[in-house]
Amino acid sequence: MQRILIFSFCCLTVVAGGCKKFLDKQLLGQTTPDNFFTSDANAQLALNAAYAPLSFTSGASNAIWVLGDVASDDAIKGGLAGDQADFDAIDQFNILTTNSAVEAVWQRYYDGVFKCNVVLDGLPASNTKVSDATKKSVIAQARFLRAYYYFILTSCYGEIPLHLKVETPEELQSPALSQDSIFRQVEQDCLAAAPDLPDATHGADLGRASKWAALSLLSKAYLFHTALANHWQLAAQTAQQVVDSKQYTLTKLYSDNFSATTKDNTEAIFTVNHITGYQPIQGNELNAWFSPRSLTGYGFFYPTQDLVDNFENGDPRLDYTVARAGHPYFDTPFDPSWTTTGYITKKMVQPLSEVPIGKKNDGSVNYEALRYSDVLLVLAEAYNESGNPTAALAPLDSVRRRARESYLYDASLPGYGTVPAGLLADVTTTDAAQLRDAIRKERRSELAMEFHRFFDVIRYGSAYATSALTKGAPNFNYDKNKWFPIPQSERDTNKKLGK
Repeated sequence: MQRILIFSFCCLTVVAGGCKKFLDKQLLGQTTPDNFFTSDANAQLALNAAYAPLSFTSGASNAIWVLGDVASDDAIKGGLAGDQADFDAIDQFNILTTNSAVEAVWQRYYDGVFKCNVVLDGLPASNTKVSDATKKSVIAQARFLRAYYYFILTSCYGEIPLHLKVETPEELQSPALSQDSIFRQVEQDCLAAAPDLPDATHGADLGRASKWAALSLLSKAYLFHTALANHWQLAAQTAQQVVDSKQYTLTKLYSDNFSATTKDNTEAIFTVNHITGYQPIQGNELNAWFSPRSLTGYGFFYPTQDLVDNFENGDPRLDYTVARAGHPYFDTPFDPSWTTTGYITKKMVQPLSEVPIGKKNDGSVNYEALRYSDVLLVLAEAYNESGNPTAALAPLDSVRRRARESYLYDASLPGYGTVPAGLLADVTTTDAAQLRDAIRKERRSELAMEFHRFFDVIRYGSAYATSALTKGAPNFNYDKNKWFPIPQSERDTNKKLGK
């Protein structure tokens, strides 16, 4: 639901080179960090710039899809042999510190951290030129965004430097901190942001952070924060707050979350919006990256057979997620020659009737960074792992029920109007180990091709990850590959990271 137009917020620019970033005074004319934050309007401009790194206006510079899914058992790079060879290297775990995807995600998400720090540094208590209401709102949003960027960064790279203000070159020489320290900062920012964020956003503010976005992210941070002794209990308590708020409901159709016409929906908690028809382009370039080459796409990001096999028989989410033989690819017949795995992703892609061939890189599908079904599955997992498997059943089964009831709302499904007998039946076991397997399987199907899988696989532990990933990448070694390497460019800049 992100309606923030990124191109108009070029007041903040960055210089590539790891974390050596600064406010570019040449573009700002006589404006400096000290005198820029002199009005509500300028504070909003700076905040809007902090949202910009979230977008997928470039599929290469926002390569989280490569680290999140191509590295996993859900997808391979696809495309032509040799094209984007570094993405293949991620797939096979032949990853150098100079890998372009590793570099891109680091640069982009630390750019987000930097822009948040510019906002926070520019709005101290002593700043009386920005109204208290605007200051409170902008600071809360910047803290949420910084938490989100650090959540992604530590999920990708593990132990990383922590920058909480705009720093001098000397201050930027900082060692990597433990993942425990990074998650604690994520949690601190979420807790600080939530009270000053609105319950919901509407109109021109669609896509901005809400209180419940902060708490949803907090619940996921607790889920991942395994060094925290009571992290399961905290994850359950926080996710339950989001559920109890009654701000969100699952959409009737799972596919509504991936359609340009239904993207502002009841399930979207925090969404990165893409809008077509602007220059520079503000649309979703992944529409081109993930479309087949015969339709003037780039032909990347193929789902694997292993992912397809994870879906239960008849699960309608499979065909909402994956194009395959015998089923249409939106408004075009599927051609098996498009793909080496037999499958093409449908998420983040639109039919030709919406985005014609000449505009493939300007899609309007949003990316739902946080959606309600994710929170429900966090809740189910956290309850089960904290010793309350009975409480885990309701959120788990609500996700399954929405999936099977697609037959009541999608006239294109065979037998429309009647749910097939036995389809995605409620899970009833309260055996913790069996329920753990069911939740993991459900999470994989529900969030397939949404750039989360690799991070889930890693947090499930060495045995699970080794079993899942060595089938397609025998080079995978859990201790070596659970985190991507800190880029060489950053090591060259920050000598405290070592060589």
